[in-house]
Amino acid sequence: MKNLLMIALAVFTLQATAQENKKEARKGEMKERMEARQDMSAEDIAKLQTKKMTLHLDLTDAQQRDVEKLLLEEAKARKAKMEEYKARKGEGETKKPSNEERVKMMNEKLDHQIAMKKKMKAILNAEQFEKWEKIQAKRSGERGKRNFKKEHKQ
Repeated sequence: MKNLLMIALAVFTLQATAQENKKEARKGEMKERMEARQDMSAEDIAKLQTKKMTLHLDLTDAQQRDVEKLLLEEAKARKAKMEEYKARKGEGETKKPSNEERVKMMNEKLDHQIAMKKKMKAILNAEQFEKWEKIQAKRSGERGKRNFKKEHKQ
């Protein structure tokens, strides 16, 4: 009985350790991808995203050009915001936003998402748009889970 208990304890300990190592490896991979993406130009990011969308949605050549223009604007805006954040962080201005600032940022983000959705609806046909919305919902759900875990980890 004592041996059985020791074996069960050893298996449980090994399993817990293995899960922690997997999580750390996944975090490292994600960090590497983020760093690699930061080194890319806005044009490269837009091209890659367009090619992925072409594979998922079977875009025509005209749609590819329109989507790439739209994604290039997005990538440039994201790069500019990231540079602005880095500059503020370098100056030590990384305080938490007030409730008013947070509401303003959330409104801007939602307005931007609505505008993006309208533009994509104009470019894609009904079937492609429906598929694109499903992909977006899945991605935002994954981000939400990640952010929820971060917030409730402490």
